[in-house]
Amino acid sequence: MTQKNETGVLILSLLVTAGILGGGYWWFIQKSGQNPGTILNNTQTSPSSPSSPTPLPSPPSPSIASNFPFPTSVASGTTVRVDGATSMVLINEALKKSFQQQFPGTQVLTEAKGSDKGIIALLTGTIDVAALSRPLTADEQKQGLVAVPVAKDAIAIVVGLTNPYGKGLTATQVTEIFQGKITDWSALGESAGTLRVINRPSESGTRQVFRELVLMGSDFGNSANFTTLPRDATTPMLQALGSDGIGYATYAQVANQQTVRTVPIDGLTPEAANYPYQRTLYYVYKEPANESAKAFLGYATSPNGQQVIINAQ
Repeated sequence: MTQKNETGVLILSLLVTAGILGGGYWWFIQKSGQNPGTILNNTQTSPSSPSSPTPLPSPPSPSIASNFPFPTSVASGTTVRVDGATSMVLINEALKKSFQQQFPGTQVLTEAKGSDKGIIALLTGTIDVAALSRPLTADEQKQGLVAVPVAKDAIAIVVGLTNPYGKGLTATQVTEIFQGKITDWSALGESAGTLRVINRPSESGTRQVFRELVLMGSDFGNSANFTTLPRDATTPMLQALGSDGIGYATYAQVANQQTVRTVPIDGLTPEAANYPYQRTLYYVYKEPANESAKAFLGYATSPNGQQVIINAQ
């Protein structure tokens, strides 16, 4: 057979083969009721296809603190020393009572000298846990301090019960009052009279949060109508309000007071979910946590402890 004839036979064989394959493919399509595009797409998007990329899991959210397990037992004679934010007095006392009942023979010693003093005491080793009404600073974290969020809280704007001002305030008005721009009640629609601002001392965690949350980081006013308390305590502040003063306090400490009332902000009271002046309260320990801190924090963050905190607020 000549080379020309061999080439012709080869071409004919290829054409026959292609025809057979094409006919088989057409028959399969008719039987399956699909079209070629569907089969192609199904093949390309099949979950089991090796070419289908598997999405990577999202990175875990950073944790603000290590979790301590609920203490099944605490040795009799264990003492836990807590100091810090005055805003957390009610929480501290409620947890103290519950902890001591849960673990007989233990003792929880609580004080409330202010957030900054609590941090100093923790760094010097004179307490086991600091109560803090503000976030830790970067410098405090560098010194091995770790914050454990334990509760949400609202900062209430308060006036004395005998104060004739019975309306609410806008957030702008609150800012201007505590910046010293509004110094007379007449600017709020009342009779003329000095509007006295009762402020907390600089070491107060509540004051520091108020400055960031309400004043957006700007300074408090320092005009003659401002009175700064010598120590961070809520009771003296409430007593100083009289009939012409205004101040601020953690809502849990004033909610049931009979001598003051809270002022709505933009129509919202501190009980509202979208009330503007809300913050987180923390317990702080120093790494590595000692056994007293582990036991107390494990209890405070447990369902039992959280219920105690809710009831205290």
